[in-house]
Amino acid sequence: MGQHDVIDIAYLNPDRPRLGIEVLTFDVLRRRLKRAVARTASRPDFHQLLLVRGGEATMMVDFVPQPCAPGRLLHLRPGQVQRFPVDAEGRLADLDAVLVLFTAAFPPRLPQLASLLDGFGPPGWTLSPGNHQVLDRALAEITAEYHTLEDSREDTDADLTVPLLRQLLGAVLLRLARLPHPDHAASATAGGEVFRAFRYELERSFAATRSVQRYAAQLGYSPRTLTRACQAATGRTAKELIDARAALEAQRLLVHTDLPVAAIGRMLGFSEPANFGKFFTRETGDSPGGFRARWR
Repeated sequence: MGQHDVIDIAYLNPDRPRLGIEVLTFDVLRRRLKRAVARTASRPDFHQLLLVRGGEATMMVDFVPQPCAPGRLLHLRPGQVQRFPVDAEGRLADLDAVLVLFTAAFPPRLPQLASLLDGFGPPGWTLSPGNHQVLDRALAEITAEYHTLEDSREDTDADLTVPLLRQLLGAVLLRLARLPHPDHAASATAGGEVFRAFRYELERSFAATRSVQRYAAQLGYSPRTLTRACQAATGRTAKELIDARAALEAQRLLVHTDLPVAAIGRMLGFSEPANFGKFFTRETGDSPGGFRARWR
């Protein structure tokens, strides 16, 4: 696959390479990140929590603008395409924010976190003053413990602090999981087990089929039951969710690779380029070629 203007970023804590969490301020990231990387879309393989305390900017997450302003919290998941806000000189915008980066394996294994940590959760919340204060305190505690670990030279201290960091992160994520969904029509729990099973099957099979009937048969439900569960959870039908997932993958491939448009269409199950072009335009409001040119 020919790669172009999206940079894949693998998780690496520069101070403790084997530690699955890093806590830093946006200012530290601003000094660390090269301008060429800051200006370019990237696709990390780790989770990122960003809590904004001051300043204003706009970040792009999977081609959708996400405001960064006091009271905003973003959760970027592995595999999502992002573009940081930059100033006129190509440097990261001047935000007062704290970042928590962590691998998929680092949080505690809690069933209540499954829907938050998968690839379907909301990208951000506008927090109430009370929730912002609570989460700010919680991230300040993680920051303090993280710096304790940085300063420690004793393995016995690390043996205690790393599990503590894991549990503190779990507490933050549980607080996020109980926040109202930013889209009031959506609730991952409302669709029950039917919706949970569908979205995992969708992630596995979106390139192979866009048929609601085939998904229903694979999962052992009727198409009507499947659509009802999707509408309860997201406000959208199963067909709308299937098409949206295929369109998102098309967007990622158009920006991330040099593959011809026709080849991308074939990868997503379109035998005719014209049909893929019509589908993409219907879903995104832009032609495949126009979308690629706009993001490069």
